[in-house]
Order: sequence, then structure tokens, then C-alpha cells
Amino acid sequence: MFESQLSPFRGTDNCVRLVGHRGARGIMPENTILGFEWTLRMGVDALEFDVMITRDGVPVIVHDHHLNAATARGEDGIWLSEPGPAISDLTFKELQQFDVGGLNLQSDYGMRFPEQAFLNKLRVPSLDQLLDLVARPEFSHVRLMLEIKSAPSDTNPALEREKVVRAVVNSVRKFGIQPRTVLHSFDWEILQICQAQASDMPSSYLSNVPDQPEDVADHALGLGKFGGQYASAPDAVAQMGGRIWAPHHSDVTRDVVAHAKSLGLIVATWTVNEIDDICRVTKCGVDAIVTDYPARVQRELAKRNMVWRDDPSSHPADLSPAV
Repeated sequence: MFESQLSPFRGTDNCVRLVGHRGARGIMPENTILGFEWTLRMGVDALEFDVMITRDGVPVIVHDHHLNAATARGEDGIWLSEPGPAISDLTFKELQQFDVGGLNLQSDYGMRFPEQAFLNKLRVPSLDQLLDLVARPEFSHVRLMLEIKSAPSDTNPALEREKVVRAVVNSVRKFGIQPRTVLHSFDWEILQICQAQASDMPSSYLSNVPDQPEDVADHALGLGKFGGQYASAPDAVAQMGGRIWAPHHSDVTRDVVAHAKSLGLIVATWTVNEIDDICRVTKCGVDAIVTDYPARVQRELAKRNMVWRDDPSSHPADLSPAV
């Protein structure tokens, strides 16, 4: 069961799967259709991205619950001030008024990605727009690691979780992409709803041990809430019906990866950008690497005579280096 969704994330002794984080955030504007297409054309076969819903119920691809002032400009070209408007307070039409094609390089966030292209007139896409892209014949091999986000200020969290899952699942089914989709979240209650509403799509459980204030909320929704009942994070994921465990790379060791695999889990670690970390998690035996810099991972794997896809020459759009 789930072989079509899971096999593209399962590694082997000489293969570590490559997953583009928000496209290729280090190089292209994150969570944009142009960024996603560019990432796919450089030889990346899987995308990881975040979905939440607008006030009028449209699933959109955006990471933060509020528009990020470091990535969003108004129609006047001026960067937003913090905090930006909440995604859940905007209709999809209202959201389209903002340009998300560049980074404010004076901001802390912008300084993290000095190599990212600065483009104009890119908009927050709907989930349907990305599904339409990957439904094209040249991208029929692409897999999706679709992260569903819950809004922390929801007045009725249970109802809102049901609502966002229903909206996401309906979109995926409308395009017939469920055989290529993994449902992914830090909010483990959302994943329980996914298993009930979408038993045809496997669950991927994100986890982190928070070392920054912004990590605390995600941790509290998943591993922090449920993990104490189990011997380890992989045990918790396996017992809760997960098929992929997605730990932060700092939590990856050879022993914990081996244990997770002994439970039948795939290990897809995030967000691995630095060369030393890429090398370390590869040696630990992870199945997949989620990264902002796919070309870095490609190069490091190539140095080791390893690959990131089953047949590097099988897709005419491939621009990846020969291995």
C-alpha cells in the first residue's frame, strides 16, 4: 500500500532522494510557481511546501500565518511592515495584491538568502495552480510532500483542522494527484484527520526539538504533545500510523535512522543546506534530504558516486549534472 507515493522518497545504499524546500528557496523566490518550475527543471523530482487556507476557503501555498514583511511588497512596491496581514483574514483575490518575488535584503530573513533571485510581480499561488503545473505530462513523475498548516489563533481548532484538510484533499483529488502526494505536518492531530479523510494518501510526521522561539509552537502541536507517550520519535510516528518520519537534521544520528527504518519508516530530514550537514546526514543513511539548495546536494552525492533519482536520464527536462 502507498508504494506509488512512498517509493520516490525511499533511498538505497547509493541513492538519497532530493526534495526541494519551498521550491529552491536559496536561489529562487520561495513558494512561487516560477520557483517550483525552475526547481523541477534542474532535476528535482519532489517538492515540499506549505498550505493553509484563505478567508474564502482557497488553499494557498505560503509558509507564514501572516504575510512575511521580508518577502511581500504592496502594489506601491513598498515592503510590508511587521506583522503583515494574516492569510486567514484575506480572500484569495486580496492576497493577489501582494508581490512575493523578492527579498528585502535589509531584513534578517533576506540576509539569510543573498543568492536568491529578485523578481517582480510574482504572487502567492493557490494549491490548484501548483497541481495544474505538476499535472502537465513533462512533470508526471513529480511527487509532492504537502505540508498542511494549522492556524494557532483558531477559535475552534478541531473544526478548522477538518476544514483545511477537506479543502486540501478536495484539490488534490480534483487533479487526480493523490497517487503522487504525501500529506505532511508538524500538527499531528491534522495527520490523524488526514488518515481518516484521505486513507489513500500516506502521512509524513514532521518533528523538531525547538532551539528557537519560533520552533516552540510547531513542537507543541506534534512531538511535544504526543512523543512523551512513546520510547522515541520514530516509535511515536510508527504507532500513530505515519509512513515517513521527517526530523530536523540536528536530530539525525546513524542509530536513530536505523531504528526508524527497522520500524518500516522512511526518514526524510529537513532543512539541510550546509555541506557538512549534507555529508553527515548522508552518512547516517537517511532516505531523503529536504533542502533550499538542491544543486549542493546533487554535487555532494555525485562526489560519492551516488544518485538522487532512479534514472537520471529518464526525463527530457533534466538539467542535472551527469553522475
